[in-house]
Amino acid sequence: MKKPGKAYYMISAVAQKYNIHAQTLRLYEREGLLKPSRTDGNTRLYSEEDLEQLETILSLTRDLGVNLAGVEIILNMRRKIEVMQGEVNEFMAYVKKEMARGVDDWEQRLSTALVKSSPTDLVKSQK
Repeated sequence: MKKPGKAYYMISAVAQKYNIHAQTLRLYEREGLLKPSRTDGNTRLYSEEDLEQLETILSLTRDLGVNLAGVEIILNMRRKIEVMQGEVNEFMAYVKKEMARGVDDWEQRLSTALVKSSPTDLVKSQK
């Protein structure tokens, strides 16, 4: 589905820009490597994200000699890595929030304590 305000390119323009045949783009779509949106008349429309994906595919195939099965595996791995990176980022944000809350809780307990000292002051050193 086309989103307003975004640039879209027809298959002929994409094929010309990247010096590939339109059939190659159709093949990449059949293989699930590209997923262009469609108009009501079923015309393929390629977004900027589609073009970035295409550039990755062409780099892998042209520059590195990766076959389409390999390209599919690499793209799937990249997607999984992006998901995992997002999960790690969420976890780190949670840990930071909990640590900040813990410090705030500790400071609040310390301010209401009968004896104002830190835990390290309460530990006797062994000689």
